[in-house]
Amino acid sequence: MSAGSNLRSEEQFLCSICLDPFTDPVSTPCGHNFCKTCISQHWDGNVLYNCPLCKEQFSTRPQLRVNTFIKEVVAQFRHEAQQKTSSSSEQQAAEPGEVPCDVCSGPRLKALKSCLVCLASYCQTHLKPHLTAARLSRHQLVDPVENLEDRMCSQHDQPLQLFCKNDQTCVCMLCSVLDHKTHELVPLREEYEGKKAELRNTEAEVQQMIQNRRLKIQELRESVKTSKDAADREKAEGLQVFTDLMDSVERNKKSFMKEIEDKQKTTEKQAEDFIKHLEQEISELMKRSSKVKQLSCSEDHLHLLQSFRSLKAAPPTKNWTQVRVHPPSYEGTVVRAVAQLERNLREKMKKLFEAELKRVQKSEVALTLDPKTANPYLILSDDGKQVHCGDVKKNLPDNPERFSSERFSSGFCVLGTQSFSSGRFYFEVQVKGKIAWILGVARESINRKGFITLSPKDGFWTVWLINGNEYEANTNPSVHLSLQSGPEKVGVFVDYEEGLVSFYDVDAAALIFSFTDCCFSQQLYPFFSPCHNDGGKNSAPLIICPVNQSARCPFNQSA
Repeated sequence: MSAGSNLRSEEQFLCSICLDPFTDPVSTPCGHNFCKTCISQHWDGNVLYNCPLCKEQFSTRPQLRVNTFIKEVVAQFRHEAQQKTSSSSEQQAAEPGEVPCDVCSGPRLKALKSCLVCLASYCQTHLKPHLTAARLSRHQLVDPVENLEDRMCSQHDQPLQLFCKNDQTCVCMLCSVLDHKTHELVPLREEYEGKKAELRNTEAEVQQMIQNRRLKIQELRESVKTSKDAADREKAEGLQVFTDLMDSVERNKKSFMKEIEDKQKTTEKQAEDFIKHLEQEISELMKRSSKVKQLSCSEDHLHLLQSFRSLKAAPPTKNWTQVRVHPPSYEGTVVRAVAQLERNLREKMKKLFEAELKRVQKSEVALTLDPKTANPYLILSDDGKQVHCGDVKKNLPDNPERFSSERFSSGFCVLGTQSFSSGRFYFEVQVKGKIAWILGVARESINRKGFITLSPKDGFWTVWLINGNEYEANTNPSVHLSLQSGPEKVGVFVDYEEGLVSFYDVDAAALIFSFTDCCFSQQLYPFFSPCHNDGGKNSAPLIICPVNQSARCPFNQSA
């Protein structure tokens, strides 16, 4: 018998009311079969007695008797079904966490599907009516789910079939005509499709976020690798520098020691020569002494007189009265050695600063001066690259961004238009011809009105020239800077994350001063002050110059 025939045969033994195999099957006058209990309960609740399948009505309630033939066939069917269930129970029995069949009377097998209409879950055997019966095939089957009672309306005990867009909740048909009759309602499937589309979009967004974060991880790892490579290069270069410095110190030490030793050897040789000569003279004198002593003991008058003439003439000797061995002078030897070392170190430092300056110059940014921040006494060039202090206060709006102090030269200042909150940046300013200026960076929230205090705690990281030759770093307290010569071009470098602000003498390739361990938490703006005009003595402008082209910057006092 084919599988289709088996399904049809099994369906013949199912009660169309309870959908289970017949229990005490009875036949109605119209020829249809039902469980005795099922048809009795059906008629108990109705005034009219009819067949649930063909709807034929009976004038009186039929007297029903158990159909023994069908009962025996159903019993055989049950036995075969139990054997099939028993043979497959070890493999299909529901395990903890799996949804069991709601119909199995013995060991509950694992459910294959759940019916959203019947609100029950079925194993393979009990699912067959939903796959074969025409009226059951229209039921909505889904993968097994637990708590099917949650799919019933708690208020009306009806299946949840609609979705209320107003309240964003699932409702039953009774809810739609009672509590939600004025709301926008759609079938669950329609809202399901919409939400599925949203979930697909959300999933796409989540996947994109995941991809972005994976790319960010890759970027961070590459940054770490780049940082490590840079650190390795810096360590190698630094090690080479310190090795060279130690070699230079060692060479200077050896030169110093050799100079001392050479002087000592010269002194020792001179003394040895004197001693040798003296010893020779002593030898000759001892010979003469011996002859004199021998002759003085002679009793021969003639021999003494004949020999006395030859002994009277003393052998040639040197007058040692003024002969001295003077210890060499070592005064200044150490000083000269250290001075030579300092010259060597200065040359190496100059090369280091030149290399460092070239590196920081790669962080050059294009800057212009912001007229909205300029003190009314300041005069800016049309291109926003130059600023100097005039004698007349311009009538400008006192907006919050503008510096308006007149009490102190640091109030004659202006900020750059550009701001920075990360990374590195560098710019160069020509200060040639000026006797006072202030340069650096300032945070966004600085005081711009009244008396201005230049210090890091007040948001300023600056150096200045005052009185024509006094250079200071505006720390708290300020630090006097000893510069060999006044810079004509000043470079300003900022590393935001590192908390570093450095100032360079561009032409001399020398470091002027560095603020370290700064804590930046706001936007930073380049800060410029040409200071007071001082009766024309300080009328030269500050000029923002491109890197390596500063020497060609125009000097235009009338800008």
